[in-house]
Amino acid sequence: MPHVAFTPNLRRHVNCPSLSVPGDTVKEALAQVFQAHPHLEGYVLDDQGALRKHMVVFVDGSPARDRKRLSDPVAEQSEIFVMQALSGG
Repeated sequence: MPHVAFTPNLRRHVNCPSLSVPGDTVKEALAQVFQAHPHLEGYVLDDQGALRKHMVVFVDGSPARDRKRLSDPVAEQSEIFVMQALSGG
């Protein structure tokens, strides 16, 4: 099953333990995490179900391409990493 992990910085503000969950896409895997931890969904996704602007998701070390539908495929052994996006100059 894909493994979903969150940065320590994010875990400091929101209870979001790492989980191995079923799913064939980023959306399906995150839906399983949100089912176990419903308070987390509003922090990661906007009201349209898209990734919030201040969040970023990596799948096996590469940024997810589909920020709106979260349709990027994940494999049985994929690592999904959710973090707050960094900006600045």
